Amino acid sequence: MHPVVPYVLSAVLFGIGLYGVLVRRNLLLVLMAVELLLNAVNLVLVTADVSTVGVPRSGSVFALFVIVLAAAEVGVGLALILQLYRLRQTVAVDRIDSAEGTE
Repeated sequence: MHPVVPYVLSAVLFGIGLYGVLVRRNLLLVLMAVELLLNAVNLVLVTADVSTVGVPRSGSVFALFVIVLAAAEVGVGLALILQLYRLRQTVAVDRIDSAEGTE
């Protein structure tokens, strides 16, 4: 397979993820869009690692670090979203007021 195909697929995934981050109002959907962004970056890293010749293989290692970072981001993000829902009874981005509910 030609390496252009994964690069184009990665660009499409990144575009969908960026659109989701900018347009969505639900925090869970924003978190899923961020995961799409990270997966697009992983695809670029692995494709660049496989398609380059004569360079030490480090793209897979960086992709593994991105996967670990994504797992930690999901854990912390879901905990924050659950706590926000408990305090404000909503996870809509446009309904969250930072001054409301602080004691």
